[in-house]
Amino acid sequence: MPLTSSGLAQALSASSTDKRIDILRRIGEAGSISEAARRAGVSYKAAWQALETLSNLAGTALVEKAVGGGGGGGAVLTASGRRVLAAASRLDQARAEVLAALAAGATDPADGKGRAGLAALALRTSMRNQMPCTVDAIEACVGFGRVALRLPGGERLHAQVTRESVELLELQAGAALLLLCKATAVRVSRPGAGALAGNRLQGRALRVAEDRRVRHELSLTLPDGLHWVGFAEPHAAIEAGDAVEAWVDENALVLARAA
Repeated sequence: MPLTSSGLAQALSASSTDKRIDILRRIGEAGSISEAARRAGVSYKAAWQALETLSNLAGTALVEKAVGGGGGGGAVLTASGRRVLAAASRLDQARAEVLAALAAGATDPADGKGRAGLAALALRTSMRNQMPCTVDAIEACVGFGRVALRLPGGERLHAQVTRESVELLELQAGAALLLLCKATAVRVSRPGAGALAGNRLQGRALRVAEDRRVRHELSLTLPDGLHWVGFAEPHAAIEAGDAVEAWVDENALVLARAA
């Protein structure tokens, strides 16, 4: 899918100083995710997580595999990945100019009091699953609102939020939101293993944790190329490449909207 302006804004919403942008830039320089992780001082798994989150926020792939080379292959930035980095560089320059003006005592036009009325430039969260979505409809239920959501690839989910949240977020059909969910709230199983409560997403296992003595973590790829992270029981014996289903309760989904 092409990179849209809203996807670009989502990918850069945490500022270009975000570690994820740094890792993306290093992948472009090194042509290798493992080398980018080493240079950034993070684990290979953390680099993959950063890349998956950025791709989800952008709504499109930012890196693709490269065939050949001395190491048998690597990774290169897609056109969308290069565009994200170019935009991040421009944001860096603009941010430096603003901070320089503030340091010189320039009046902040936002508050007129000669000091920075700055909002947080970055949001760090423990929620592993983050991706853009659009509101399809809102159903008024007793005590809460049931929001129908559509992911970039067309998958539909439902989230339960309070009526106050519907009002404060100004939720309405067509509204662009950011969907967040803890990985521990996502239950992964093989297709046909039995229906669970909540939303269902279908995809394929991309990476599976090696420790099978406890609930093991895995990353699954949706048909549109986006990713979710969840956990499966050891007896599921899921391997990379297997078809899987991910289940998540409606009340486990968190909705966010830019101010």
